[in-house]
Amino acid sequence: MSSLYGLYLASRWVIRIVMLFYVPQRRSPNAARAWLLLIFVEPYVGLFVYSMFGRPYLPRERLRRQKEASRFVRETPAVQGTQAPALPVATQPAARLARSLGDFPPVPGNRIDLLPVYEEAVERLVADIDASRATVHLLYYILEPDPTGWKVAEAVMRAAGRGVACRVLMDGMASRPGLKRMAPRLREAGAEVIALLPPGLRGTRRDLRNHRKIAVVDGRVGYAGSQNLVDAYDYKGRGLTYEELVLRAEGPVVSQLQAVFLTDRFLETGGRPDLAPLFPDQPAAGTVCAQLLPSGPTYRAENNQRVFVHLLYQARERVVVTSPYFVPDPAFVEAMQAAAQRGVAVHLVTPKQADQALVRLAQESFYAALLDAGVRIHLYRPRFLHAKHMSVDGDVVVIGSSNMDLRSFELNEEVMVIVYDRHVAARLAEVQERYFRDSDELTAEGWQRRPLWRSTSQQMARLVDSLL
Repeated sequence: MSSLYGLYLASRWVIRIVMLFYVPQRRSPNAARAWLLLIFVEPYVGLFVYSMFGRPYLPRERLRRQKEASRFVRETPAVQGTQAPALPVATQPAARLARSLGDFPPVPGNRIDLLPVYEEAVERLVADIDASRATVHLLYYILEPDPTGWKVAEAVMRAAGRGVACRVLMDGMASRPGLKRMAPRLREAGAEVIALLPPGLRGTRRDLRNHRKIAVVDGRVGYAGSQNLVDAYDYKGRGLTYEELVLRAEGPVVSQLQAVFLTDRFLETGGRPDLAPLFPDQPAAGTVCAQLLPSGPTYRAENNQRVFVHLLYQARERVVVTSPYFVPDPAFVEAMQAAAQRGVAVHLVTPKQADQALVRLAQESFYAALLDAGVRIHLYRPRFLHAKHMSVDGDVVVIGSSNMDLRSFELNEEVMVIVYDRHVAARLAEVQERYFRDSDELTAEGWQRRPLWRSTSQQMARLVDSLL
């Protein structure tokens, strides 16, 4: 018996020592620290959890398809034959970086509408689907079988009934109720429904998620932003009312949204539809220059994080970061601090309400360092502000699905729309000013007076920020 116990103790140390060398490879210090802490405290549990969630691994076939899809994207009208815009010198490096990382160039001739009212965004989408003549493409993290979800689904079924080619992609985990209850009716009506990254996908890390929210109608109208197809109120049973920001686009950037949609569909099915009707000619719909930035574990780099950090270092006057979940990496935090310390007005807007207690504690662990550097932190009161966007100097706006956290940077499939236009930036600034008015602003002095148990809990949650 004693020999078995000795073997057990020795095996625990073998796990610790082996993982001490293995875990830090190609991983940030934050992530390595969190995993090693778990493994050293409980080696067998840590080894099991790490085997399930430790690295964003994907099966070889999926990686092969991603390479093929990247070639496909570069050959689509969304990339080929686009007119080079005359961007201001200050924004050209960001545009070059985003194209290098995500393949898509900035394109002029777009119209961009911002939809900050939840119900209006749903009604506009339904109206566009009802007016569709050729195709309806929806890609959503959550499509819930509630009144809002059914309102959109019924519009899709009406479109399919009159001969429109309808394709609906939804995340295989977050949209399980929708896949169970809505997918059969959508398929019966003639729509294609595909689960993205389903939980049983062999060889794939279990918590990889497609977090994108995209709609493309007739290849000419596109939607992107933070809003899922779900009721605004209490869909998680936590008593929260969600507030979002959706971008509606017309013009050449819609072809880029279409290319991302088709890429995600190809990754699941391996099939390509006839592309000619999916990429109609895009006459100028406005004067706005825009560019798509997709990101996810199939890319070589953390595309969204790199562009966000670059924009923070390029900022000269003002930055507003809006995110419901703020658990970033050190590079992002340091870029915010550096901007504030060189005199840029840096604002962080986040909801005062919390829907995940541990995430909120980890998020709060960053506040002291940001406040000390001069960052202004606004806690939005009226609703759970789920919007995800960033504005820089009144020149650049970034709106989409990505939170400012490690999960969105490293694990989730995300998409952001980068807009280079002062008029769109001014419209977003009006929304942001409303955020400020309806927020409680933290001060460094007031934050220092928080109870010891609170600050201790925040630092403990910070230790596992890479696991959240």
